[in-house]
This record gives sequence, C-alpha cells and structure tokens, in this order.
Amino acid sequence: MRIFEDRQGRPVRFTEERLEHLLNSHPEMREQVDRVAQTLSEPERIVRSRTDPDAELSYREYDETPVTRKFLCAVVKGIDDRFLVTAYFTDSIKRGEVLWEKP
Repeated sequence: MRIFEDRQGRPVRFTEERLEHLLNSHPEMREQVDRVAQTLSEPERIVRSRTDPDAELSYREYDETPVTRKFLCAVVKGIDDRFLVTAYFTDSIKRGEVLWEKP
C-alpha cells in the first residue's frame, strides 16, 4: 500500500487491490502511478461526482500520455479514511460541483 497526499495534504490510501483494478481496467495507466500522485497533490480542478456525493474527481491535463493529450482523472472516496478508487485518462472534465480550481 502507498499513501499519497491530496492538494490539502490529506492522506489518500492506494492499495494493491486498487492498483490491480487500475492495471486490469485501464491498461493505459501502466507506468502512470507517479502522475496519479501528482494529479492528487497538484490538480487543476477538483469536482464532486454527480452520481456519488462522497467521491471527488481530481483532474490534471498532460500534453503527452500513452493515449495522446488527455486529462488524468483520479477518483477518491472517503472522509476520514480517504482512498483512491480509480484513475483514468479522459478527453474532458465531468460536470459537477467544482470544489476547487487552479487560479
């Protein structure tokens, strides 16, 4: 298990089980764990999920990825015990309540 920090310095657990999910469900995320950590600690925008109010989606755009220029989305759940649910590359930022945005 690894512990990342989010933008506010709060710990985010990244378990082996979630790593396996990430690699099996999103093979393009292989070799991208450092970018996941960077997206959590230095996001460009954080949005509350419209379908799960306990989930926050942190986004950061990368010019070069295994699948061209994309945003990386890192999904975190939990209040006292925060953990990474998944992460993936996407073309756009999902709609929802913007919790924070880089000035």
